[in-house]
Amino acid sequence: MTLIKSISGIRGTIGGKAGDNLTPVDAVKFASAYGTWLKNYSKKDKLTVVIGRDARISGPMIHNLVVNTLIGLGIDVIDLGLSTTPTVEVAVPLEKADGGIILTASHNPKQWNALKLLNEKGEFLSGAEGAKILDIAEAEAFDFADVDSLGEIIPNDAYMDIHIDEVLELPLVDAEAIKAAKFKVVVDGVNSSGGVIIPKLLEQLGVETVKLYCEPNGHFPHNPEPLKEHLGDICKLVVEEKADFGIVVDPDVDRLAFISEDGEMFGEEYTLVAVADYVLGKTPGNTVSNMSSSRALADITAKHGGSYEASAVGEVNVVELMKRNNAIIGGEGNGGIIYPESHYGRDSLVGVALFLTHLANKKMKVSELRASYPQYFMSKNKIELTPTLDVDAILAAMTDKYKSEKISTIDGVKIDFPQNWVHLRKSNTEPIIRIYTEAKSQGEADDLALRIIDEIKAIAGI
Repeated sequence: MTLIKSISGIRGTIGGKAGDNLTPVDAVKFASAYGTWLKNYSKKDKLTVVIGRDARISGPMIHNLVVNTLIGLGIDVIDLGLSTTPTVEVAVPLEKADGGIILTASHNPKQWNALKLLNEKGEFLSGAEGAKILDIAEAEAFDFADVDSLGEIIPNDAYMDIHIDEVLELPLVDAEAIKAAKFKVVVDGVNSSGGVIIPKLLEQLGVETVKLYCEPNGHFPHNPEPLKEHLGDICKLVVEEKADFGIVVDPDVDRLAFISEDGEMFGEEYTLVAVADYVLGKTPGNTVSNMSSSRALADITAKHGGSYEASAVGEVNVVELMKRNNAIIGGEGNGGIIYPESHYGRDSLVGVALFLTHLANKKMKVSELRASYPQYFMSKNKIELTPTLDVDAILAAMTDKYKSEKISTIDGVKIDFPQNWVHLRKSNTEPIIRIYTEAKSQGEADDLALRIIDEIKAIAGI
């Protein structure tokens, strides 16, 4: 099961058989379906789509296939080349384009790639829109342009710089305070586009930058998901360089994690907590994160007099609830910052700039800043899916087992105990069940996770 069609787009491993993996045939098919849907949705005579990719080895191949498929549909393509997810999201409305495609499998390893699909606002499509595209792909209901109506390719490699300028112009980004603080930072760009754009941003903010894995060649030096077990090299280098902290991004630069000056993880869950603390201190209001995210955001929001709500997992669900609740800031506990003052998408550049301003104002070490927040500890586990595993039956059994507790079934099953919680759900991006727990100590979080995993295995007979 390595071709996954979901709310997060079309994602799969390179190679293998069409329909089972993300092969050239599948890339053309789904690009055709998106272009066809866009033509029906927009009703305009001439459409434009912005396209960018991360530095994956398969990127140029998938990029050429997708671009030329859209050209064949009579759609013009603004080609950003090597880019980031938030950069493409920023470019779509600035170019007054009709949509966008980002070619990236985000935090997945190098054998994966994906088509992430955007609307004319530069935001991810809704579940209903995504379902229509899947139907068009299944029916292969494509109608390509004649030779006189083919689209054009318009190269534009300026958007990384434009994106940086947009971030620097945000009212809550204080470039002068950051420059005055004379920070020294280590950046792990996982050999993708973050290794280009994050150092460029830091340079403009007067931050001394030590680069680690910043060559955009697609050879990821470690698992690209920014979790503690993958980040030993930067944790060591931050201490060796006597840096103020470390910055880690995933291959498409929508997830952001920090390393404290002592080489310890700041905690990807606390990226959003710290940035929200700063933003809410300047502009009080409401917040949203997904239900797999830390309770610490709710605590910080309450401290600033706002209200917090949790959405289903998936950026589009977070954005939808943020709009409904007029949230000032939101995101996901995986290090995804969504700041509507910039745009409705997870953006590591925005997160870096706001965090640096917060740190410059606080005049404290990163470890001290982390210690100032409510202390919660998470355990993130997963069970690989097999064809015999009935996920719905497992979730139903767990719901019944814990029916006396506070339960949400908006997205999988979340069980809120008085002192801790567990969230069980089928992943949108990998063939796994995710098991997230949070408690007041790491031991409690790990013990709860092990107990729940044992219960799931007993139910499933594995």
